[in-house]
Amino acid sequence: MSKEKIIYGLYDDDDIILDAVKTIKDKGHHIDEVYSPFPIHGLDTAMGLKYSRIAITSFIYGCIGFSCALLMFWYIMIHDWPMNIGGKPNFTLNENMPAFIPVTFEMTVFFAAHLMVITFLIRCGLYPGSSKTSPDPRTTDDKFLMEIHTDGTSKTIKSIKDLMKKTGAVEITEKLKEVS
Repeated sequence: MSKEKIIYGLYDDDDIILDAVKTIKDKGHHIDEVYSPFPIHGLDTAMGLKYSRIAITSFIYGCIGFSCALLMFWYIMIHDWPMNIGGKPNFTLNENMPAFIPVTFEMTVFFAAHLMVITFLIRCGLYPGSSKTSPDPRTTDDKFLMEIHTDGTSKTIKSIKDLMKKTGAVEITEKLKEVS
């Protein structure tokens, strides 16, 4: 069983942490996570994260919503209880389609939005009952936290702490973690 040190650097401003991430990455250190109360534009690129495929799932969820809407309209208006409303024909979906467009669009957006939130929460491990928490509760309010894992020497740890201090960290802490 080895021991790993986690170094946390707390920052006050989003622009400062973005510059800090770039500087620390340029020095060759790997940043494991950045906790922020809101999205920071360009942080994913600065951290070197891979492109997310979450947009593909959004398109798939939208297609599911579109299909469910059309199936619902076919079942309700044509198969289950056909009615002649305002002289509109009721025996094919194609002839009724213009009347269904607004609700079909809304169902597409509804399915895409709600299923994307569920996917995001599951993917990030933030679903109800999850044990994943933020290391510092101030990151949900107005602070930004950088997390770096290292099993290096005290010289490496000192250089990371010095870099954090130089880049504008207002508070630096370290935690010991057992790794199996």
